[in-house]
Amino acid sequence: MKVQDTQDTFDASNSKDFSWRFWFPVPIYPFGRRRTIRREIIRDTIWTFDQLQGIFYVVVPIRMTVIKLEAGGLLVYAPVAPTPECLRLVNELVAQHGDVKYIILPTISGLEHKVFVGPFSRHFPQAQIFIAPNQWSFPINLPVTWLGLPGKRTHILPDDSSQTPFVSEFDYAILGPINLKAGLFEEVAFFHKSSGTLLLTDSIVSIPENPPPIIQLESYPLLFHAKDRTEEIVEDNQENRDKGWKRICLFVMYFQPSVLDVPSWSEVFIKALKAPDKSNKAYFGLYPFKWQDNWESCFDALRGNGRLFVAPILQILILNRAPIETLNWADKVASWNFQRMIPCHFDSPIETQPDEFRQAFSFLEKNPSLNPRLLKGGYPLPTQDFKILKGIDNLLNKFNIVPPPKEKI
Repeated sequence: MKVQDTQDTFDASNSKDFSWRFWFPVPIYPFGRRRTIRREIIRDTIWTFDQLQGIFYVVVPIRMTVIKLEAGGLLVYAPVAPTPECLRLVNELVAQHGDVKYIILPTISGLEHKVFVGPFSRHFPQAQIFIAPNQWSFPINLPVTWLGLPGKRTHILPDDSSQTPFVSEFDYAILGPINLKAGLFEEVAFFHKSSGTLLLTDSIVSIPENPPPIIQLESYPLLFHAKDRTEEIVEDNQENRDKGWKRICLFVMYFQPSVLDVPSWSEVFIKALKAPDKSNKAYFGLYPFKWQDNWESCFDALRGNGRLFVAPILQILILNRAPIETLNWADKVASWNFQRMIPCHFDSPIETQPDEFRQAFSFLEKNPSLNPRLLKGGYPLPTQDFKILKGIDNLLNKFNIVPPPKEKI
C-alpha cells in the first residue's frame, strides 16, 4: 500500500472552528483554541488528526488515528479534542466510509488522551467505546462513568484480543499495569493487520528534524524558544522555527538538558526590564534560559537521525519499574509484521520494522549485544542529559512516593 503524504487544509479565518470549551480539566496551551490537521496516511484507509498541546510554549503534537474497517465504518484510536473543525473532518470520512463504530482509549495514565474520549464519543452515539483496563483518576479514583464515558457503550479491553468485535482486523497487546504507588501506567498497542500499521500512544517516539505542520500553524512558541537573549527580537523564518523546535524537543525529553544553563532569578528579572515585549503572552519578558554554544549537538544526539527511542521520562521513572513485563510486551509487539508506526506524539508515520521497535527497549537489558535480534551500534542516549530526571527519581524514592527501579534483565 502506498502512503499518501497529503495534508488537508482548513479555514484559518473562522476561529470558532477551533473552539474547545472544556479545556479547564487540563489547562495547558493552547487552552480553548485548538486547530486540527488531517492527513491521509494510506489512501481511503488510514488518517491522522493532529492537534498541539504544551506548557510554557513547549508544544508537541497530540494525534488521533482513524482507520476504515473492511465491512464499512471507522475505528478511532486515541481521540483528540472534538472541536467543530475536528468533527467536520471526521464527518467527511463518515460520509464516505460509514459511521464511527469503535473508539479506543489506549492508556490509563495519559490525562491528555483520556479527557477527550467522553466528549468525542457523545458526537458519535452509535460507537462502542473500548478502554484500557485499570482506569484510575487522581486525586480521587472515580468510576469511568463519572469521567464522562457513556456507561452502556463503554467496555474494558479484555486481555484476549480475540474476544473483541474487531478481532479479524486488529490485534493488540497491553503493557502493564505498572504499579507506581501514586498511580498506574498502562498502554495498549494496536496492530492493523491488513496495512501492517502499528498504533502506539506514548511508549515510542521519533523526532523529526523540522517542526511538524501542526506546530508551524502558530510560530510564536517556536520563535519564543529560538531566542538567545531576553531582549532579542527573532525574525519569523524557517531557520528560527527549526531552532525553536529543536530546543522544545530537548525540554520535552530532558526537562533541563546538560547544554542549558539556568541564570539566577535576580538576573532574569533585571533582563526582563529590557525585554521588547512585556505582555503576559511573553511571560512579562521573563526568559530564564541560557543555552550553551554546543546545544545543537545535544539535539542531534537525541534525535539520532530519526531513530526510534523510549522517552527519557519513561526510561528513568516508569518502565524500569517493570523490565520483565515491558520486554515481554515489546517482544509480543515485535512479533507482528508491521511496516509503519503511528505514535500519538512527535513524528508520524514512521516507516520501520519490528527489530527497530524492539531495539528501543534495549536499555532494560544488561547485555543487549547478546540479543541476536537487536540491531548493532550504540543506542543509549547521552547520560549527562539524564541528570535532572535522575534527581527527580532519587527524590521520589527518598520519600517512598514511587517504588525503586528493578534490575535490568
